[in-house]
Amino acid sequence: MQEEFVDIVTQADEVIGSCSKVEAHQKGLLHRTVIAEIIRPNGDWVLVQQASDRQDAGQFVSPVGGHVSSGESEDNALKREAFEECGLDGDVTFKLIGKKIFNREVNGKKENHYFILYEIYTDAELVINHESVGFETFSKAELKKQLQEDPKKFGDAFLFVVREFYRDLLSV
Repeated sequence: MQEEFVDIVTQADEVIGSCSKVEAHQKGLLHRTVIAEIIRPNGDWVLVQQASDRQDAGQFVSPVGGHVSSGESEDNALKREAFEECGLDGDVTFKLIGKKIFNREVNGKKENHYFILYEIYTDAELVINHESVGFETFSKAELKKQLQEDPKKFGDAFLFVVREFYRDLLSV
């Protein structure tokens, strides 16, 4: 398998270099990742449950998430990841929601990610890959209830996305 390279960015999202993804995680260097929430036409959210070898094992997370390769556009990275992780072809309808820095140490890695968050709007059938064991669809009301009653059901990165971009899901 070929080593993946990522662009290293400043907090203002300016590229200042590149290195392997492994090195970026070893040193905690800030680099871009795309994240996407899949929203059904009726407003339901689709989340995936992470496989046991993933950083949020057994927890529900955003269905699309992955690194932007060095020199790759954010939109192209989103389309690639949507296909790799959910089987969605490159013709998906999506909208940029925003960007925030997410930093944590997990499984011996220093994840210092510049999250680029999108919403994907589709009713297509999803095909999960090896990173997930299944998916679940939540109405917005059910998701809000689950986040309030059982937040440990959800991975740290998804909880960060909710806190930063979807605060209405946390309000009582």
